[in-house]
Amino acid sequence: MTAAPNQRIAAVRRFNRFYTRQIGVLRRNYLGSPYSLGEMRVLYELAHTAKQGGVCTASDVARVLDLDAGYLSRVLRNFERRGLISRRTSVQDARQSEISLTARGAKVFAPFEKRSQAQVGGMLRKLSPDEQARLVTAMITIESLLDGGRAQQPSYVLRPPRPGDLGWIVSRHAQLYKEEYGWGAPFEGLCAQIVADFDNNFDSSMERCWIAEMDGDNVGCVMLVKDKPGVARLRLLLVEPKARGLGLGRRLVDECVKFARQAGYKKSHCGRIACLAPPDTSTKKPASR
Repeated sequence: MTAAPNQRIAAVRRFNRFYTRQIGVLRRNYLGSPYSLGEMRVLYELAHTAKQGGVCTASDVARVLDLDAGYLSRVLRNFERRGLISRRTSVQDARQSEISLTARGAKVFAPFEKRSQAQVGGMLRKLSPDEQARLVTAMITIESLLDGGRAQQPSYVLRPPRPGDLGWIVSRHAQLYKEEYGWGAPFEGLCAQIVADFDNNFDSSMERCWIAEMDGDNVGCVMLVKDKPGVARLRLLLVEPKARGLGLGRRLVDECVKFARQAGYKKSHCGRIACLAPPDTSTKKPASR
């Protein structure tokens, strides 16, 4: 192990002091509730587990939150007196009790969950979309490094385009191909023409566009368009650098193939402008597809 310089130790401690103040964890009552941060974390864990369809014991909560067993026991007794939780003997281990929120507990917790969402949303609203993306990426990096790489891998969703997304497809293709391959203005115009043709002649029964979103940001896209009778063409497949390595490119292509089969296409192939995935470092030219 390499010893950390004092300046780095001081920087980490300074960040810790800043962030605990930023999110208000030092206040006597967290989020204006009658509960401390530790108590609210226990309530969150119980609510989150129930939402996922699972059950948990006191040992599970103590392990996940790294809480002292004695402190957790006092918290749970207090919750039980207030009617916030119920216990029942575990079917898997009679020595353990399964803990769950009561209807009253869920009702008490709900407004504070919304308040926490609003608090973080207010913090993010002070930042531009690019700054928000940088912040979230930095937080994921911190979590992954300090958790020994065990932090949960970022997840994404695929959805249809919303207003502004088609313009994003053009701009991101132009920016990333310029940065990674040195392609200039004619390429941007060609991307714009492809998007314009798709939007102006869109056939919902035979064509699709998918946008990949992660943590509220667009991180990928692809289009499947009619080429000629019985033939579909894949166009403008792109994966943002921060989303590479998650299997997103393959997922986007798989969605195109699945839809092409459902739509009755006999053949599908890639267009001349296809994919900006992790670049091959041996060449600066993207594959022609």
